[in-house]
Amino acid sequence: MKNRLILLFHISTILFSIPFFGQQTETEEPLLNVLAELQKRYQVRFNYASELIENIKIAKPDTELGLQGVIEFLKNRTGLDFDFISNQVITIKAKPLRLCGFIRDKDSGEPLPYVTLQSSKGGTVSDENGYFELPVANASDLILIRHFGHKTVRREYRFFKTGDCGTIHLVPEQQLLPEIVLSDYLIRGLDKLDNGAFLLDFDRFSILPGLVEEDVLQSVQALPGIQSIDETVSNINIRGGSNDQNLILWDGIKMYQSGHFFGLISMYNPQITQKVTLQKNGTSTAFTDGVSGTIAMSTDKNINPNFNSSIGINLIDINGFVDAPLGKNASIQVAARKAISDFFETPTYSEYFNRITRNTEIDSNVESVTNSNVGFDFYDTSLRLLYRPSDKDFVRLNFIYTANEVAFDENAIFDGSEEIKESRLDQSSIAGGFYYSRQWKPNFTTELSVYETDYKLRAINANILQDQRFLQENKVSETGVRAMAKSTFSENLGWNNGYHFTETKVTNLDDVDNPIFRRLDGEVLRTHGLFTEVNWSTTNKETIINAGVRFNYLDKYQKQLWEPRLSLNQKILDVFNLELLGEFKHQNTSQVINFQNDFLGIEKRRWQLSNDANIPIIKSKQGSLGLSYKEDGWLVNAVGFIKEVEGITTQSQGFLDRYEFVRTSGKYDANGIELLLRKQLQNWNMWLSYGYLYSQYTFAELEETHFRSNFDITHSVSSGITFSTQKLHMAAGVNWRTGKPFTSSITGNEVVNDQINYAEANGSQLEDYVRLDVSAIYKMELGKKMRLQAGLSIWNVLDRENPINTFYRLSAQQNAQKVLQGSLGITPNAMIKIAFR
Repeated sequence: MKNRLILLFHISTILFSIPFFGQQTETEEPLLNVLAELQKRYQVRFNYASELIENIKIAKPDTELGLQGVIEFLKNRTGLDFDFISNQVITIKAKPLRLCGFIRDKDSGEPLPYVTLQSSKGGTVSDENGYFELPVANASDLILIRHFGHKTVRREYRFFKTGDCGTIHLVPEQQLLPEIVLSDYLIRGLDKLDNGAFLLDFDRFSILPGLVEEDVLQSVQALPGIQSIDETVSNINIRGGSNDQNLILWDGIKMYQSGHFFGLISMYNPQITQKVTLQKNGTSTAFTDGVSGTIAMSTDKNINPNFNSSIGINLIDINGFVDAPLGKNASIQVAARKAISDFFETPTYSEYFNRITRNTEIDSNVESVTNSNVGFDFYDTSLRLLYRPSDKDFVRLNFIYTANEVAFDENAIFDGSEEIKESRLDQSSIAGGFYYSRQWKPNFTTELSVYETDYKLRAINANILQDQRFLQENKVSETGVRAMAKSTFSENLGWNNGYHFTETKVTNLDDVDNPIFRRLDGEVLRTHGLFTEVNWSTTNKETIINAGVRFNYLDKYQKQLWEPRLSLNQKILDVFNLELLGEFKHQNTSQVINFQNDFLGIEKRRWQLSNDANIPIIKSKQGSLGLSYKEDGWLVNAVGFIKEVEGITTQSQGFLDRYEFVRTSGKYDANGIELLLRKQLQNWNMWLSYGYLYSQYTFAELEETHFRSNFDITHSVSSGITFSTQKLHMAAGVNWRTGKPFTSSITGNEVVNDQINYAEANGSQLEDYVRLDVSAIYKMELGKKMRLQAGLSIWNVLDRENPINTFYRLSAQQNAQKVLQGSLGITPNAMIKIAFR
């Protein structure tokens, strides 16, 4: 008992001595008193706000420390900043708080770029590695972290690990989004998704040969199976289809115009278009139209909390972009471009202008008439407003306006006096859209989108010799509404259902004043669509299936169309991917050519609605099977496809032979193979692609029932090499393809009965097309808030004269005259852009 009492006494003594000795070794005093003593000791003065230090107590610093040592001691003990204004004056300020770290996906562990973070002091966006730095006002400051596809985080600063830049994990929302199965398909920023679509991400994009800036519709032509038979973006041919069979969407808005310079460059500004999805087959049931393919442009749904802007100029246009926050929950993006031809002409502009006006009335009028004051202009502006009123709601407003204009004066001498009349061509599109999504529950989301799009093509052709004015107009006005409900039952199973309504009105006007003639054709068609789709995958994502069906009802014709869709992706042994795609589709609009001199010969195509008679509804059936192998930087991809499109008309196929003025309907069949071989080696990227296509027309009412399609490019090869670092991107590439088929005249018997005597339809072929392109882009930082980007490209380095089309016309002497249309010659371009952030 005695020993226990002695032990208890010693323990009590030790316990009570700990705080006693602690107080003896480090007695704390108000910081105000400590500073007053230090001012006397070192003959200095401290400047501070009294409320900043009034509640702070610290131990006195060691008297043996020098002034610098004392200041470091105070910094460590108080958490305040002590700055020397002079040798005798020291300012005390609150140390700025910041939160830094890396954002990663909780399930995959992958870094998440472009995550939006906000505090009361400002906002930021994580970089490509998921890293961020965010200024914070105080320990109670609310931090908001948002990223599309992940749950929003709302947490006070004091609840984060603020000692170092740690990792923050975001939890994925329960929704099934397409996954990348083949990353960097050709170059960085061009990936293939599990539903068979290709994704171009311009935030990650490196470079393509011949392009000094990102061009949406030029970029997609780098993929196998996609050609532009005449080098324009307004005539992209996907697996043998004509351009009007491509559905082009800009943030869900259907567009009926695609190019500036009447097709030589894309009219969609890449600075406001972050992502582009290209789907050749296996399209989601939520989409209609586009029997050959779908090109859908979109923006990120993340609201940028920082002000960003840029201004740039190249040898074609001057452009600007602004992305500005509107409070914490909204931002606005504005982009604009305008041709620089009003100020000066560049070699690039001259080559483009000569290309589009070649063999037209602008290029060469009749002998007694001369053209003067030829002017050309194009411009576009785009606007997006993003608003997130709550974590569950998202609103987007869109607006786009684009225009192309060309005008010239026709001059002739009558009775000794000069007479002048103006001819002009205007092409424009204006469209607006509204999108609203709400997440009612973690596994249930609804979406509503509404759009209005209007396209207009107008030409006034002044025939000065006949004192005649010929007015032509083509207008398309379309309204669309789509409502969709997305249900997610698990990480592996989702079900989407929806309703889609479109009303399309197309008018065509021909108006002549001498003699008076006026014809106005107008058609309206309303379509109702119901669609359902199931998305399913195994837990390990080795098997992914998207399957659904779309029901369409065309009220004017009381016609019902059922369209099944399927995409299946199967992973095999971690290095192989098997892909099966299939779809039924239809479309109600097509482009037709009435005369080759329509719209001054620059634009020969006008939109027209199907009438379920001589202009049928176009229907397609398509299937494809692909296999890919990827390992150690190698990618091998092979795809075989079959395709049938019925309801096409001779007017929509661009015939320039005996069938030019024939009006009948038929179909085309296409089948082929697409191969790709790509190798990545550190900063180098090399690829070689090959496409084989066999496409044949069937027109029951023509003299020749079966013959080659006008878009049958039998063999095509594309190869390229790129070198990319953070600052420098370089690329070179070669494009080769067999020539376009055409119908020749019979040699030695070219003209019969004052008509060209044609041989077998599309029995001849132009010379092979070969083009070498190079490009380079250099990026550098001009301080913390500014970046410079400069680039140079050369299209057709070898200046090869590639024939892209040919046809025959009767000369004044009634001889068969062969007209040959050539490609762009050597075409340089250069750009410089300064970005502010």
